[in-house]
Amino acid sequence: MKIWHTGTKKLFIRPGVALCSVCSMTIPALSAERLTFTYPPFGEFSIAVDDLEVFAKDGRVTPDFAFYVKRTTPQQREQLRHLLQQRFALTPVYVSQFTYSPLGEKLFERLGDLLQTDARTNGLYALRSALILAAADQTEGLTVINVMHRFPSDRIRLNLTEGLALVDDLSNLLRHRDEIVRELHQLSTSAASSQALTETQPFDLRVPGTVAWHKQSFDLRDPERQRAVPFDLYLPETSAPAPVIVISHGVAENRQTFAYLAQHLASYGFAVIAIAHRGGDATHLQRYLAGLEAPPAAPEFLDRPRDVSYVLDELQRRLQTDATLQGHLKLEQVGLIGHSLGGYTALALAGATLNFKQIQQDCHPNRSLNLSVILQCRAGDLPSKQYTLRDPRIKAVFAINPLSSTIFSQQGMSQIQLPVAIVGGSEDIFTPAVPEQIRPFTWLQTPNKYLVLIEKGNHFSAPMPSPASEQVFPLPSNLLGSNPALAQAYIKALSLAFFQTHLANRAEFQPYLSAAYVQSLSQAPLTLSLLDASQSDRVTQLLQTTTQPVTFAR
Repeated sequence: MKIWHTGTKKLFIRPGVALCSVCSMTIPALSAERLTFTYPPFGEFSIAVDDLEVFAKDGRVTPDFAFYVKRTTPQQREQLRHLLQQRFALTPVYVSQFTYSPLGEKLFERLGDLLQTDARTNGLYALRSALILAAADQTEGLTVINVMHRFPSDRIRLNLTEGLALVDDLSNLLRHRDEIVRELHQLSTSAASSQALTETQPFDLRVPGTVAWHKQSFDLRDPERQRAVPFDLYLPETSAPAPVIVISHGVAENRQTFAYLAQHLASYGFAVIAIAHRGGDATHLQRYLAGLEAPPAAPEFLDRPRDVSYVLDELQRRLQTDATLQGHLKLEQVGLIGHSLGGYTALALAGATLNFKQIQQDCHPNRSLNLSVILQCRAGDLPSKQYTLRDPRIKAVFAINPLSSTIFSQQGMSQIQLPVAIVGGSEDIFTPAVPEQIRPFTWLQTPNKYLVLIEKGNHFSAPMPSPASEQVFPLPSNLLGSNPALAQAYIKALSLAFFQTHLANRAEFQPYLSAAYVQSLSQAPLTLSLLDASQSDRVTQLLQTTTQPVTFAR
């Protein structure tokens, strides 16, 4: 990678980006004229890109395009036109940085298997250049049509065999997922029918508590790793030392992402630490996609857990000298909440071990339809050895949409001996529930384990969305899902019950960790289920009878 110097800043930009942007304005580029595919045994078919453009701009169907349109429903035609019209507000630097990143390159290599050049070669490089040039076009911008016009080949060859196999695999995956979610909900409902809610459950755990708290912000730097570790401390105003809960955010999130949850837990007497993991938080990703930082690297899998341990070490030291902290923190009694890659962080600190044998097996090659495996495969760039990431101060973990299937696998997850709650969303396409939460739940050997499933919930249900102007990745509303406030209310209630029971050792909260209580919370459109260790064998049997490995077919 070439580094362009501008004063004291370094721009991590591929040299071709600026050159291609200039050339796109001055030199006529080779442009795809047709989208072609072969449908055995009927032969080759093609659609003119110009026909698609006419349809996108004014809805008119040309005679040649009518052959295909009449085989679709009105709803499908409207969806296609909307997709063709959609303009994505991405800069060429943003597109370049992502498509040249290790994760982006792997993803576009997969797409290149489907969208090939006229010579039937992988379309990765052609697609990348077309995306960058379209993003640099001030007039048309980044649209599907403009990408086709910028595709440097006479034809875009759709690998229909691969595409149909992919669609078939996805259909199987979704069918099995829906069947499992339905069966787990029935299992939870059946358990709830034998669990009567008692009058001793005094209040709604979704409602804030009565403890006053205040927030302190710290900007620390670990001198050993030369790494900034800022965090916010939500400190309850109590007379006795408070149990501590650390919140670890996901990729492109920040320490404000779960501020709502930190405030809720603090109002019940927990001291909450919301850490910013600088190697992959929103600030770093924004600077990276602007060309000002290097991409997130494999050592982030080690640095994130070490961020947490470093903060706990530093606070322990400051308890001896800082009057505002003395007598307020119970640092030998720590819980951990993590979302997505933060969920990985929580599980690693709880004792899950990296399984490099599984990483090698799943990643060389990686043909999985599970998008999180692309990220997990990055851990394969680390030296293959045993890493000690577990922190004995961690007593319980609450992992939301974690990734775990490849990086830990059954061998790594079985090492955890602490109470664990795993939360998954049935509509999560980034860390899908079956491989990343449901199956790993069965791998846990701890007797205190819980699986919370939010039907219709997705990867963005639990985090508090950032303002549109601060979002690293522009997310369409349909990807954000429905009613995140409802999902966040679930998270507040269940994390509180979990940590009151397994961190504060308050047995009176155990009844809240039940299918009956979860059923009392559950509201449409986000149906809620809970299973515990007593149902783990049944979940294992269900997985064995309904699932099958799903990969890209060859």
